[in-house]
Amino acid sequence: MKKISFLISNLLVLTLLISCNNKKYTEVVDVPLPEVEQKTAIMGVPDDVKASEGSFQLEKLPYSYDALAPNISASTMDNHYSKHYLTYTNNLNKAIAGTPLENLTIEEVLAKLDPSVAEIKNNAGGYYNHSLYFKCLAPKAGGQPQDTLATTITKKFGSFDNFTTAFKDEATKQFGSGWVWLIVDRSGNLQITSTQNQDNPLMRNALVPGKPILALDLWEHAYYLDYQYKRKNYVDAFFNVINWKKVAENYEEALRK
Repeated sequence: MKKISFLISNLLVLTLLISCNNKKYTEVVDVPLPEVEQKTAIMGVPDDVKASEGSFQLEKLPYSYDALAPNISASTMDNHYSKHYLTYTNNLNKAIAGTPLENLTIEEVLAKLDPSVAEIKNNAGGYYNHSLYFKCLAPKAGGQPQDTLATTITKKFGSFDNFTTAFKDEATKQFGSGWVWLIVDRSGNLQITSTQNQDNPLMRNALVPGKPILALDLWEHAYYLDYQYKRKNYVDAFFNVINWKKVAENYEEALRK
């Protein structure tokens, strides 16, 4: 009986030790995640992001990474600007170094490049497309365009609501990665069009050529952290942060050229 009591006593002690150890283990790993503010605080700032030496540098982001939240999160903006955009810029500088394209403007590069040379086409498009996209966004924006652009949109599409529907429809039918554009075509008219991958309407292979004034990025890196597979929700949110003042400036510039 003494041996049995001893064994039972030892088993109870062992059970308590395991229970305590398990409790301690749980307490160690069950650490609350940092608040959103803490995550945002450890991010860099856009002005700290620099491309390698070359023909092109990043266009300055005129707002902080978190300025477009909740429509586009700080994490998405940081990843998009400081990773993807930076990579396209650096790769473009490498691809055109020592070529006749090296000292041209990005619009001239796009017009002159050979679309069959994927390295230059993809990176030149990636640089230009992202440069325009970021400038077409702003905090406390959205709404509707004003003045001349508003009048032109109404004349072309019947109403701003009709334009919005047509633009979103173009985004919905876009399969895979690509872009949706509002452009001024060669006749000076507004058109909605789309391109695959990093192509754009300034390239020689564009089905609908013209000068882009508004760009919507439909690559997954532009929205997946925020919306996962619900791309339609991202497209809706995009309209909450469109900088129509900048788009109107782009429109006036396109008409002058």
